[in-house]
Amino acid sequence: MPSPFPSPLPLPPPASDGAPPGEAARAVPAAARAVPAQASSGAERHTPSAPASGTPSVRAQYLRPCVTELRLSAFAGHRRARFPLGAVTLFVGASGSGKSSALRAYEALARLGGGARLGEVFADPVACVPEGARPDAQRRRGFRIGCTADGPGGPVRLDVAVQAEPELRIVGERLSAAGVVLLETALRDPGRRTVQAAWHTGGSAPVTRAPLPDDRLGTALLPLRVAGRTDGQRQVLAAAEQMVVALRSVFACDPQPDWMGVPVPTGSGRLLAGCDNLADVLWRTREECGRRHAALVAALSAGSAGPVVDLRAETLADGTVRALLDRADGSRTELARLGYGELRYVALALVLLTGPGVLDVDPAGEVPAAMQTLTLLADGLDRGLDVRQRAELLRLAVRMAERGHIRCVGAVSDGHGAARTEGVTVVHLGP
Repeated sequence: MPSPFPSPLPLPPPASDGAPPGEAARAVPAAARAVPAQASSGAERHTPSAPASGTPSVRAQYLRPCVTELRLSAFAGHRRARFPLGAVTLFVGASGSGKSSALRAYEALARLGGGARLGEVFADPVACVPEGARPDAQRRRGFRIGCTADGPGGPVRLDVAVQAEPELRIVGERLSAAGVVLLETALRDPGRRTVQAAWHTGGSAPVTRAPLPDDRLGTALLPLRVAGRTDGQRQVLAAAEQMVVALRSVFACDPQPDWMGVPVPTGSGRLLAGCDNLADVLWRTREECGRRHAALVAALSAGSAGPVVDLRAETLADGTVRALLDRADGSRTELARLGYGELRYVALALVLLTGPGVLDVDPAGEVPAAMQTLTLLADGLDRGLDVRQRAELLRLAVRMAERGHIRCVGAVSDGHGAARTEGVTVVHLGP
């Protein structure tokens, strides 16, 4: 389907898969030689493997939708960058190399895929515009981000162009699969708060055209707009649903040790992004899932200064709960007495061992949990951790990812240990 509309912030060509020579980013599977980003299509894939038959029915049975590539065509300090994402991916680089901005773009796509409005996702959109980007004749500046989601329907690509100035709006979006553009939107009338959309139909009319809001991701709205009567419409729906499911179950976590040791009132039992209600969550998980709680205690013991036999919560006289460690020598330690790194280690291990029902995320409720994969997004994943804790946490992340339970995308300052961990994809940023 040819592009039906001009776009003031043009998207990359649908078949554009290569970054230019000299691209700064490169990705390597663990224990392998670094490869340039433009060759990343040959990098190790960490999606769940299907039997060799490879038929669509087999793919549908064995693959869960997941994001396998992040593209930052023009975002903050990144230009024409492509990052392959494995089951456990770590962005490595010096301060200012763009680790945090890459994770920020991923989180933005996830929130847009969940139906959030543009203003809720980008509180400071001008900061996302590449430095030195010049406005056009209409004084417009913006940025472009995208991703690829693999799953039962094969790879599906999403690219989004966002105008940051003079006002925030989506001015172009493209959803494509197998070389076919399934949805394309473009801003035609700047005076209206809509974009013109065209999606693949495949019936008597090859394309359906309609206006969509300019502050919402069109891909997330398609299941409400497409009837699915023709093969083309069903192809559009399958691609859109695969992309949305891959994006929605993202938990951006940044444990705050200063808050985690404070007694908290009992609440929903769902872990917040800062992990400040950790004691309340432990109260719930210890009772509801003994096996995973035992795995958490084992992981904590492996990463602590001394053996740990239990991690639990107790009720105080004022009705609040606090978390305690039971040591092998019979002593008890309040969580508040643990060090900064120990507390972050406890929180991240808990996230890796739990699921959407325990974390404060909004997964696709209409899709069975067995067909979804949670993704932990952690900037500064190794912050405050010692060498042993980093190694144990990575091994735990790989083990849970192999079970299809969770994927992990993090940013670290030192990737030497990660490069020696089997199952970890390392993305190097910088010269």
